[in-house]
Amino acid sequence: MEVFNVKSKQFDYQVVVGEGAWQTLRDFPRDHYSSIFIITEKPLWKRWGKSFVADSKLNDVRTLFVPSGETSKSLHELGLLARQLLREGADRHSLLVLFGGGVIGDLGGFLASVYMRGVDCIHVPTTILAQVDSSIGGKTAVNLGEMKNLIGTFYPAKLVLSEPRVLSSLSRRNFRSGLYEVVKHAILDGPGLFKQLDACIDSLSPENIEPLLTILPQAVRVKVRVVNRDEREANLRMVLNLGHTFGHALEEATHYRRFVHGEAVGWGLLAISRLGQRLGLLDLSEGKRIESLIWRLGSLPSIRDLPPARILRLLPQDKKTVRGRIQWVVPERIGKVRVTSDVPMKIVEATFRDIRGLSD
Repeated sequence: MEVFNVKSKQFDYQVVVGEGAWQTLRDFPRDHYSSIFIITEKPLWKRWGKSFVADSKLNDVRTLFVPSGETSKSLHELGLLARQLLREGADRHSLLVLFGGGVIGDLGGFLASVYMRGVDCIHVPTTILAQVDSSIGGKTAVNLGEMKNLIGTFYPAKLVLSEPRVLSSLSRRNFRSGLYEVVKHAILDGPGLFKQLDACIDSLSPENIEPLLTILPQAVRVKVRVVNRDEREANLRMVLNLGHTFGHALEEATHYRRFVHGEAVGWGLLAISRLGQRLGLLDLSEGKRIESLIWRLGSLPSIRDLPPARILRLLPQDKKTVRGRIQWVVPERIGKVRVTSDVPMKIVEATFRDIRGLSD
């Protein structure tokens, strides 16, 4: 196991990554909590609940279930969960354990931040995407209509426990989806992690998670390093949006029904690589390396039917937009990106047409 410390002026907690991570919960000071609730999804809990309880020794807990899927990240579901907690006697000294992927982490974290003006929570991420990205840094949110993560808070967990063996039960699609976020971190980190991922990416699967045991901690380190330097997304943390401006627009354009989140990020990374090349910031050979790594993960859902005008209308709705100017995170090389708002929309449109032409 590896332990990373996330520290700032306002919070200090640990991210534990590796086999046996769930056992760390045995030493967590939980006696002062009046009650403990696990928020999760039924299929996931059926598969891993007994193992988690055995490892963590969390025996006296109550479990609340959330329907699977992005549509659960809503104010409606938030209200239902809050009412369930109230009926079950949860008070301001209760603890929420968020056992699941990005939806559970985002929704449950937001719930923890607002229920009775805030209760403690622990993240137990069960997907690659959640383990390397969404569970770290305290970002919580729900969607509103076609706007992803519009309503949310910064509310860090007391502890994050990432056990890799849970990844073995992911579907191949969800497994690949998380790897697009790992590719993003590798682009941000530099040649070392990128080369390591490049060497093993063809062998990664739910049946073979062994190579991930060394890659996951390195990807987590990228996120922790950025969060420690910029806890509230004032500047540096924007780099973590690499690939997400296009990605979120694709999700919104298809009403969150066509893509698993990482797939949209995959298209977003392809787009931002092409954008970097069109702007003369990214060398062609570096762009080809990035694009090759993405395509080796497999095919992506088609975007051929999406009108460029529709995507261009949605892009400015990105939460990083400031005074109507999109804050683009553009790679200059593997290991270096630039945040810029000086990108003509004609080049953005041409870039989207480039990648739409790559679609099946």
